[in-house]
Amino acid sequence: QVQLVESGGGLVQAGGSLRLSCAASGRTFSSYVIAWFRQVPGKEREFVAVIRWSVGITYYTDYADSVKGRFTISRDNAKNTVYLQMNSLKPEDTAVYYCAAGGVTSISSEYDYWGQGTQVTVSS
Repeated sequence: QVQLVESGGGLVQAGGSLRLSCAASGRTFSSYVIAWFRQVPGKEREFVAVIRWSVGITYYTDYADSVKGRFTISRDNAKNTVYLQMNSLKPEDTAVYYCAAGGVTSISSEYDYWGQGTQVTVSS
């Protein structure tokens, strides 16, 4: 089992950057695929990015088309933390961002463990 806590959200102007962190408890953190999702009130939870296993020092990652080239997901297993670096933010990136564990793909229903979420607001 793993517990997740997000941090790093806030208010930023369009074009700015934020880095979200997802801190996890549990000794088996390195074996978990970790994903970021986001949700706007009244809408479905949306996949943002996922980081999977590594081959050597390179981790397999995947991104939603809407964030490719702007967001970067990374992990530091020594710190039990996954990061989401968000650059060139747009107002449409405004949402509550959640990290999740226990799944494999971009489908939110696969994931068993969720953090409480962190609000990201991008002003125009």
